[in-house]
Amino acid sequence: MAKKTGQAIDFASIKATMSDPYKKTFQIVDKDAKIVNQELFDTFSDDQLVDFMKKMVWERALHEQTMNFSRQGRLGFYAPTYGEEASEMGSVSAFKDQDFLFPAYRDLPELIQHGASVTQGFLWSKGNAVGDDYGDQRNWFPQIIIGAQYVEAAGAALGIKKNGEKDAVSFVYTGDGGTSQGDFYEGVNFASSFQAPAVFMVQNNGWAISVPRKKQTAAETLAQKAVASGVPSIQVDGMDVLATYIATKEARDFAAAGNGPVLVETLTYRYGAHSSAGDDPSRYRTKEEEKPWFDADPLIRMRKVLGDKGLWSQDQEDKLTEEYKDSFKKSMKEAENTPTQSVVDMLKTTFEEPTPQIKADIARFEAKESK
Repeated sequence: MAKKTGQAIDFASIKATMSDPYKKTFQIVDKDAKIVNQELFDTFSDDQLVDFMKKMVWERALHEQTMNFSRQGRLGFYAPTYGEEASEMGSVSAFKDQDFLFPAYRDLPELIQHGASVTQGFLWSKGNAVGDDYGDQRNWFPQIIIGAQYVEAAGAALGIKKNGEKDAVSFVYTGDGGTSQGDFYEGVNFASSFQAPAVFMVQNNGWAISVPRKKQTAAETLAQKAVASGVPSIQVDGMDVLATYIATKEARDFAAAGNGPVLVETLTYRYGAHSSAGDDPSRYRTKEEEKPWFDADPLIRMRKVLGDKGLWSQDQEDKLTEEYKDSFKKSMKEAENTPTQSVVDMLKTTFEEPTPQIKADIARFEAKESK
C-alpha cells in the first residue's frame, strides 16, 4: 500500500518488480569460458561436449557457404545465422524425432538437424516445392509471416494432446520481433488454455531488421511475456550452448509430461545482416555495441572449454569446416539438378479436390505445357 501518497495500489512498485524472476540469466559457461555451474557442466560427457562443438562448427560453415551461394545468385532468400549457433544447436538437440518442428525463416539449421536434408534447405530458399516435402518427418516448412508459426505450433500441440500421443511436443522458433506480433500472443494463450504440449522458443538476437529490441516493447525481458497466459518461462544465455540445451530439454520434458507449454528466451546476437537481400547493419548499429557480442562468440567460448580439456584443436576444426563445405557444395548441385514444379502440378496440389475454376486452369495449362 502506498499510504504516503493516498493511493490504495502502488502500480509503480508492481511495474518495477515484474521482471524480478528473470534478473539472473541461466548460464553454465560464461563469456570468458569460465564454468559457472560445475554441477551441471559435469553432467555432460566429453563426447557430448565435442558433439555440440561439431554442430556449431557445422552451422557456421553452412552459413558461410550459403552466403557464398547467395552472392553467386544461386539461391533466393536466406536469413544469416552467424552468431546464433549456440542458441540453435543447443535448443534443437534437446528435442526428439517424434516432436513437431515449426521453424521461422532463420531456422534452416534446426530444420536440417531435425531430419531435413541440406538439399531441401537450398530448395526451399530457391522456391522449389520439393524443399517442402518432408515425407514422414515431423517438420513444417519455414514460415515467412512473422510469428505465424506460433499459432501453427499451438494447433499441433493440441492435436498431440487430443490424439493421446505420449512423449511428444511441438516446438517453434521466432525472433525478438516476432514477440511483438499478435500471432505470438494468440499461440501462447491458445496452448496454455488447452494445456497443450508446446515449447515456444524466442531467439532474442537484439534486432528486428533495423529495429532494436528496446524499441519494440517496454517489457524488460521477452520471457516474462508468457506469464500473462499462465505459461512458465526462462531467460537463457543463448551464446552458451550447454545452458541452452539444458533449459530447452527441461522445458521439453515438462511439456511432454502433460504440464502445458513453456517459453524459453535465448539471449543471442545476429552478427550480420537481417537477410541476404541486403540490409546494412552499419547504418543502424555501432561497432561499440557489437563488440561485447563478438567477444561472447559461442564458438570461441567452446574452443576454450574443449581446449582446456584437450578435446579440440584448430586443425581439427579447420578440417571439419572444409569437409562440411564440400558436402554443402554437393547438396547445391543436387538442388540445382532438381526439376522445378510445373504450373499444372502446383494447381493440382493446391486443394485436395480442385475447385471448378482450378480445374479449368489445369486444363488450360496442360494444353500449354503439352506443346
